[in-house]
Amino acid sequence: MVKQLLPSLKEKKRYVVYEIMSKKKFKNMSREIVKKANSFLGLFESAEAGLQNIDFNEKMQRGVLRVGVNKLDKLKMSLALINKLNDEEVTLHTIGVSGILKKAKNKYMAG
Repeated sequence: MVKQLLPSLKEKKRYVVYEIMSKKKFKNMSREIVKKANSFLGLFESAEAGLQNIDFNEKMQRGVLRVGVNKLDKLKMSLALINKLNDEEVTLHTIGVSGILKKAKNKYMAG
C-alpha cells in the first residue's frame, strides 16, 4: 500500500499569464516559449522549475504557464529575455501571476 504525500510536502505552483507583443499573430507558440525559457534557465533550474504549458489564446495572444513558486522570478526574467519567435521580433510581457488556474484564466484571459 502506497501512502499519499501530505499537502504540506507538495511543491507549490504558480500560474503565469504572458502576452506576446508582435506585428504578426501567432498560432500556439507555447511549446516554443517553454523551450526558450528552459534554455535561459539552464538544465538544472528548468528541471527544478517544472515549467509546463497550460493554455494559449490565439485571439488575445496570451498564454498560461505553470511553474514552481521557487523559480517564479527566474521564469519572469527568462520570458523578458525572449525577443524572437520563428524569426519574428517579439516582446513577451508577464500580465499576472496566480496560485489558482481558474483565477488566472478568469482575471487575465477573459475578454
